[in-house]
Amino acid sequence: MPTIEIQPRFELAKRLARSAGELTLQYFQTDRFEVIRKSDGSPVTIADQETETHLRDEILRAFPQDAIVGEEFGSTAGSSGFCWALDPIDGTKSFITGVPLYGTMVAVLDERDREQRTAVIGAIHIPGLDEGIFAATGQGAWHYRGDSEPVRARVSSTRSLSDSVFVTSSIEGFAKRGSSQSFLSLASQVRFARTWGDVYGYLLVATGRADFMVDPEMSIWDAAAVQPIIEEAGGRFTDWRNVPTFDGGDSVGSNHLLHDQILAILRADKSA
Repeated sequence: MPTIEIQPRFELAKRLARSAGELTLQYFQTDRFEVIRKSDGSPVTIADQETETHLRDEILRAFPQDAIVGEEFGSTAGSSGFCWALDPIDGTKSFITGVPLYGTMVAVLDERDREQRTAVIGAIHIPGLDEGIFAATGQGAWHYRGDSEPVRARVSSTRSLSDSVFVTSSIEGFAKRGSSQSFLSLASQVRFARTWGDVYGYLLVATGRADFMVDPEMSIWDAAAVQPIIEEAGGRFTDWRNVPTFDGGDSVGSNHLLHDQILAILRADKSA
């Protein structure tokens, strides 16, 4: 893949994840926003909307022929064969309750082959912790805190479920799709399970602090940045059917050593 096409988009994605995340801090832990319920019942705030607007404006300024898809404002067509996938605040429920585990997500998809479109760039910033991670295909995954130099991110080497840490975004998501048994089965076999979820959970997996994350509900903007980060950190990222994709509607991100065991448990739950 020509560096001349990927590298400038990679540099912009890294900058935008951070600048957009910092924009959210103007509202975080303040009373300066109203929580609105979207048609699906999920919350949205002016911080989500302003942050996505910032991201879109900067992308269109730099790459006016690129397509964009975002959680808040839908799709904008492009002609370059590249598409940006944006989640301005992944973890809005954390954001509105003052929990610093939400993040800004920026991804770039290569759609020149519509049959095999791939996520080639992912950048994530956790503004409440001033921490982030980024990756591009073939360039590794890199983790940073504050202004420190990024260091290579690597998944854990845990081989046994009984020694593992399992994270997810919410237990309710399993129940919503009729897969409560999947959560209970996984949670009963690991060292411990926590809902340190949304994008922060995948950052934990990519940096080896958690061993796997399972989400029963995922949209493209939730998953596109995560897939290259997990894979470049040495892990596996698939849907529940073991397809390596960012648009399967659900996801498993792991250190790769546990992946088949996790999928076997999910398959055993006939309601999943």
